[in-house]
Amino acid sequence: MPEALARFIAARPDLVAPLRIVAALGLPDAWIGAGFLRNPVWDDLSGLAPGSNPPGDVDVVWFDPARATAAADAAIEATLRASHPGLPWSVRNQSRMAARNGDAPYTSTADAIAHWPETATAIAARWTGDGVEVAAPYGTADLFGLVLRPASPARAEAFAARAAARGWTRRWPRLTMAGINRSPA
Repeated sequence: MPEALARFIAARPDLVAPLRIVAALGLPDAWIGAGFLRNPVWDDLSGLAPGSNPPGDVDVVWFDPARATAAADAAIEATLRASHPGLPWSVRNQSRMAARNGDAPYTSTADAIAHWPETATAIAARWTGDGVEVAAPYGTADLFGLVLRPASPARAEAFAARAAARGWTRRWPRLTMAGINRSPA
């Protein structure tokens, strides 16, 4: 339930602060997602201390076809790093990412998130005047169930390689893999 994730985030000042920072930028359709949200949830569900598995970056995603350049993303990232050092900011305008990912053009940030590799990673949140809003095109059952599943069966092989390279099952031993057809060894 996205509401449960929104409550989890709202109770964590370390998660709310970056959401507020990004909201203050006024970027169109801006969210923070992926490991920034997934890792703290999985740490909590695994009984690990907050921050045990920090994300590699704070994935800021936004959508503006008029500013779909790497230079625009770099400028925003530089602003964030200068004004809020210590956080590993990563900024990507999703209106330019479809071509890089071999997808049809995205129509919004939420559409782009639906193309992210894993269901439990395809989540994002943003700060609004009413609090935390969550986008979770595949829901949050896999996230809260400690299930790692490819968002697209067509990308299952790449997903399996990604999961192995990131060591997720070592970091969260209760994590289960789903939706992968493994060939016999």
